[in-house]
Parts: sequence; structure tokens; C-alpha cells
Amino acid sequence: MKNKLAIIFGTRPEIIKLSPLIKLCQKTTVPFFCVHTGQHFSYEMDRIFFKELGLPGPKYKLNIKSLAPFRQGDHTGRMLIGLEKILLKEMPYAIVVQGDTNTVLAAALTAEKISTTESYTGFQIKVAHVEAGLRSFDRSMPEETNRFIVDHLADFLFVPTQKAKGQLLKEGVPRGWIQVTGNTIVDAVKNYLKSAEDKSRILKKLGIQKKKYILLTLHRQENVDSKEIFVNLLKGIVLTSQKTGLPVIFPIHPRTVKRLGNFGLELPREITSIRPTGFLDFLWLEANAKLIMTDSGGAQEEACILKVPCVTLRDNTERPETVVAGANMIAGRQPQGILRAALKMIKIKNNWQNPLGDGKASSRILKTILKRK
Repeated sequence: MKNKLAIIFGTRPEIIKLSPLIKLCQKTTVPFFCVHTGQHFSYEMDRIFFKELGLPGPKYKLNIKSLAPFRQGDHTGRMLIGLEKILLKEMPYAIVVQGDTNTVLAAALTAEKISTTESYTGFQIKVAHVEAGLRSFDRSMPEETNRFIVDHLADFLFVPTQKAKGQLLKEGVPRGWIQVTGNTIVDAVKNYLKSAEDKSRILKKLGIQKKKYILLTLHRQENVDSKEIFVNLLKGIVLTSQKTGLPVIFPIHPRTVKRLGNFGLELPREITSIRPTGFLDFLWLEANAKLIMTDSGGAQEEACILKVPCVTLRDNTERPETVVAGANMIAGRQPQGILRAALKMIKIKNNWQNPLGDGKASSRILKTILKRK
């Protein structure tokens, strides 16, 4: 089929951000199939996301997990091998990838390599990169390397904002390959917030009240793989809890759990850890938090959309629009800096304008891919 799409993902944020596009393909009967590389979580753990979001299960499941943070080549290479077999078998018109994970890099590189062998295979595979153009300018982050390379392999670059478009133009990407669509996370939040309100019982389960808690996420390797940095972050979070009198709810990432054990650390009593939640529960936790403290790019975006103040526990962000809008503050990773940022953000009025789009990004993306077929 000439317009068949391969939608490839490997992490929960990718599933969430691609879900509106998948549902649109279903609705418009565009032929597609999904591949789950299993990068961060097992497919079994991700079943709740497919169920909650009303998505079809992936046609292919690779279960390719990282062996160690320093085994990036091994991780990406095994994905290349697995994805190449699938793409040669299916021969899609284009692959669709989202964000900056090793899955995204492996998928884009596989499609590009296959396209260079058109004299043998008789076909090319286009690369559509959703959420293109983001930059933290921090090459110590593996995600920064991934997003830069994929942007320079892609045929379709769907950027969330004009700022991201400007960055790609500076890097020499042809103007005609770039389209400002908004971010698909706006589509997802708009689609599922009412369901979260109707179905989630997470606040009652945890015994917390609306706007009476801080929501924390913490998982990036540059934060939790260093004991010194990890300890400083925890100190800043505890100071914030003590100063505000608000408990901290922490859906804890498996990577973070592992590092706590490795370093012989225990979470302070101010921080209540819970197992990772489904999307609806997490969305409801975000929507009702007094403050979100995070090192996640997705949580920065969701906080901005939901009008919840955010403090980013990093020295930089690839979502600067959220900072410019007044929804987010970069706190750094020192305790006093974290406390200062938290105390400032918790007092602000949540009347900023959402800079991330109008909730119609997925329809623009699909229309453009099929139009240029």
C-alpha cells in the first residue's frame, strides 16, 4: 500500500504523544501498523496505556532494553537490526517517530539506510519526525544527540513552535521540509482530561486533596546516575516541602528505584513514592497539583497546558517556550536554587497563554504526510 505508515515507539511518553495520530489513522482508515521496541518498559507494563487510550496493540514487539547507560551503541544497534527486518518486510511509505529516544534514532537511521539501497529494494522510506527542532544545547544528554541526528535525517519535520522552526533553519534544514503543527501532547491532554476526571480515583486512593500537594518526577540519567547530584536534588525537594508544608507525591521510575538501591539511599519522609501510574491517573495528579517539580520534558509541557506551575530540576530545557510563557522555571540542581524557584513559582498566577498549540497537531501532521506522498 503506497500510503502505509509505520508508527514506531518505545517509551510511554511516545505512546501518549503519538496516540492522537494513531486514533486519527484509525478514524480515516489510513493503513498503518505500530512497532513497540520495548525500550524502557515491558509491553505488559504498557498494556494499561493502550487500554486507557483506546489504542490497538502493536503489530510488532521487540523488547529491546538497555543493558547499561554506557551501552548506547549496543542498545541502538540491536534496535537497528530488529527494525530493519520489519521495515523490509512491510515496506511502508513512511515511518513516524516522536521525540528523542534511542528508538527514534534507530528507526530513523534504519529507514534512511534502507532508502540508500533503493537500487536493490525498489523503494524508499520517508522519515517523519514529530516534535522536531527541540534543543537543550547540552551534548551530555543522549537525547540531544538523538534529536539532532534525526532532524537531519528526516524528510518531514513537524515542529511544535516557531522557535523550533527557527532553530532548524539556522542548522540548514530546507524550509519546505518544516511545518509548525503545535505539539501533539496538547491533542492528547484535550482528548483525555475529561476521562481522567471521570475515571481516576488516585487522589482518594492516596488520601490527598486538590492543590494540597507537590507532584515530583525524577529519572534522567544526568540526575539520578550521580549520587552527589541525586542527593542535592532530594535536599532541595525536602526543603521545598518543609517550607511550604506540602507533601511530595513521587511516581517513581524504575531507573530511580535502582539508583536509590545502588547508592544506599532512602527517600526522606517528606516524599511519598508510589508505583508508576497509568496515563489517566498521572494526568489527574498533574492537573490537581499545587506545583510540579520534574526533570521530564513531557511533564514541563503538560504542566504548561494544565496551568500548573512547574520547576525544572535541570540546568537547561529543550522546552524554553514554557519558561518564556511564565509557566516554568529552571532551578538547577543545587538545594537553595531549587527552593528559591519553587517558592517563586508556587505563588504565581496561572494566567499564562499556552504556547504549544491548539490541539490540532495530529490532523496537520497526517494531512502533510499524505499530501506529499
